[in-house]
Amino acid sequence: MRIEQLTHAVGAELTGVNLADAVHDDGLFVEIRAALLQHRVLFLRDQELSRAEHVAFARRFGELEDHPVAGSDPDHPGLVRIYRTPEQPNDRYENAWHSDATWREAPQFGAVLRCVECPPVGGDTMWANMVLAYETLPAHVKTEIADLVARHSIEATFGANMPIEKRLALKAQYPDAEHPVVRTHPETGEKVLYVNVFTTHFTNFHTPERVRYGQDANPGAADLLRYLISQAYIPEYQVRWRWKPNSVAIWDNTATQHYAVMDYPPSHRKMERAGIIGSKPY
Repeated sequence: MRIEQLTHAVGAELTGVNLADAVHDDGLFVEIRAALLQHRVLFLRDQELSRAEHVAFARRFGELEDHPVAGSDPDHPGLVRIYRTPEQPNDRYENAWHSDATWREAPQFGAVLRCVECPPVGGDTMWANMVLAYETLPAHVKTEIADLVARHSIEATFGANMPIEKRLALKAQYPDAEHPVVRTHPETGEKVLYVNVFTTHFTNFHTPERVRYGQDANPGAADLLRYLISQAYIPEYQVRWRWKPNSVAIWDNTATQHYAVMDYPPSHRKMERAGIIGSKPY
């Protein structure tokens, strides 16, 4: 297996490896997992994976979970089908910087995404290193956010376009989750800036130390949250991947955010993702 670093910030391409072999080869899997923790996102070309092999490889990292809104393959639970067609011009859930499923109490550890069909041009995906985003924050901002927690919501995102009854039922099934604004990576111990498009507000900002008058709470908290979310937009933290059929990306969902660039209509873009259950942030 050869590892080629793609940027100084995040991402590496693996060559000379077949992910299907890693289903049974413990030594190979250990190498891949170590590379993932080091580079945050791994990319591979020409992976002739069956759906069963895709699921089996991802399950080596942990148990898989379905998505309550995106459809899954009926024969392979945990394999979410992210299919975009020319008939879906207004489907815009992916083209925002996000970490998958932070609206869950225990968001995903990571994911394995395979390209089934993609446009001849466009449809790239970008990833940002949120460990680096935290490390490079000004010292006074790190002090300001050290003890903050924030609310993450599926209702305010996936549920926003639903009829109110369906939206409220979705929220009842998945109540808003609260996570630290700065979480600790459960395996590396690194600090991660942990707010994204699913984050609606801080829940403990309004204290005498931060707010002179009640009016301070609204613009002060909102401006700080916008600033923190915008850190993922910085190109120096990013890598961009151009898809081809049978390309695969494996990413650490704790340490990164990603953005699917929607610049390809009218075209088909069919992706299949296995999402790996993670742990409650601390």
